[in-house]
Amino acid sequence: MNATNGAITAKTTPSHTISVLVHNRPGVLSRIAQVFARRGFNIDSLVVSEAHQEGFSRMTIVSLGEPEALDQIIKQLNKLVDVVRAAEHVSGESVERELALIKVTATPDTRTELLQIIDVFRAKTVDISDDSLTIEVTGDSSKLDAMEEMLGKFGIIEMIRSGKLIIARGSLVT
Repeated sequence: MNATNGAITAKTTPSHTISVLVHNRPGVLSRIAQVFARRGFNIDSLVVSEAHQEGFSRMTIVSLGEPEALDQIIKQLNKLVDVVRAAEHVSGESVERELALIKVTATPDTRTELLQIIDVFRAKTVDISDDSLTIEVTGDSSKLDAMEEMLGKFGIIEMIRSGKLIIARGSLVT
């Protein structure tokens, strides 16, 4: 951690997932991003969508940082006019998922092995061409990382991952 501005420099810094319920208005995302930027934090993953209540949006933000620093960011977010609620998710108390689309090189010799990997990961083939397969896989971050590693030897042509989606377990509200 850089002592002058709190910026994160080490890969061992913990990852935090924050849910933010906001009024769906222009400029809200920009103001939230500025809170992170002013403290020297990068937003590693961001998902924004309409909430189930009309006029509101839900943001899921993943950022690396020391817990004390992110606590300060959450406090600052909660002070913003358009923020209804900002809170960090605690591991084990939430269900989390990501989605990845991965296009890999596929030859007649490798297709069978690729299809076996897809089956093991409970993924789906969403497009097939003469020389490639496009795969859809959902799960937690470690599952997607493992799938990416397994497919790497075949030659990943293109890949995109969604940000983390997260919701509290049971009757808890995110």
